[in-house]
Amino acid sequence: MPVLPENVTQGLSGASVPAVELKVSTRTHADHAVMAIAGEIDLYTAPRLQSEFTRLLQEGPTRVVIDMSAVDFCDSTGMNVLLSALKRLKERGGALEVAAPRPAVRKILQVTGLDSVFTVHDAVPEELLTAEPKG
Repeated sequence: MPVLPENVTQGLSGASVPAVELKVSTRTHADHAVMAIAGEIDLYTAPRLQSEFTRLLQEGPTRVVIDMSAVDFCDSTGMNVLLSALKRLKERGGALEVAAPRPAVRKILQVTGLDSVFTVHDAVPEELLTAEPKG
């Protein structure tokens, strides 16, 4: 098997495909958090996002805003991760909101009807940007 560059991975068919990195950073405040996601959310990166949500939800925020301004692509696997997090938050009286989706992601939300399931903001709500971090 050939040695592949660091930014390339072996696809299921054996073809070399560029490795897509998912970057996730979270700012937690009293009872809410802003999770910024960058990259592509798909079958390969969704497990990482799922584990980030699991970790975050253990901290107990009731309002989570997902900053999707740097998400280039999100497939059904990614949408399912978001729906799962929404369900867990709603079970404890919380909310999951989507902020600043790019046009391609916004279209997916609209076509699937998920824009009526999630609260979708054009940008991260100002009050969350100015809140003092928890700690």
